[in-house]
Amino acid sequence: MGRLFLLTLEGRIYSCKHCGTHLALSENIVSKSFHCRHGKAYLFSKIVNVTSGEVENRMMMTGLHTVADIFCVCCGSIIGWKYETAHEKNQKYKEGKSVLERFKISGPDGSHYWASHETHVAGSDADDV
Repeated sequence: MGRLFLLTLEGRIYSCKHCGTHLALSENIVSKSFHCRHGKAYLFSKIVNVTSGEVENRMMMTGLHTVADIFCVCCGSIIGWKYETAHEKNQKYKEGKSVLERFKISGPDGSHYWASHETHVAGSDADDV
């Protein structure tokens, strides 16, 4: 296995809850109104230090999307998904963007988010931006 090179971010940083690897800056949040099966999630325009899984079609709350799960490059934890293709015209803004699940990340102040036991969404996205 080769050397692991991680990008270090400056500013208000979201990081992997498990290993602390930097993932995204708060200034790159597009929307905080997304949901996943563990509760809330954020849509980011840019993230770093991740690898992508296999691309697959998923039926979500807002329709059919082609997505790939994303994993922390350091510890391998699944932390969200990336939108490859949105099949509905009004969902095209999601293409190329990534969702990080709040349950799986630490906030800029170092806080951890916990899963909501009241929220159980079968799909994994939201309508409003």
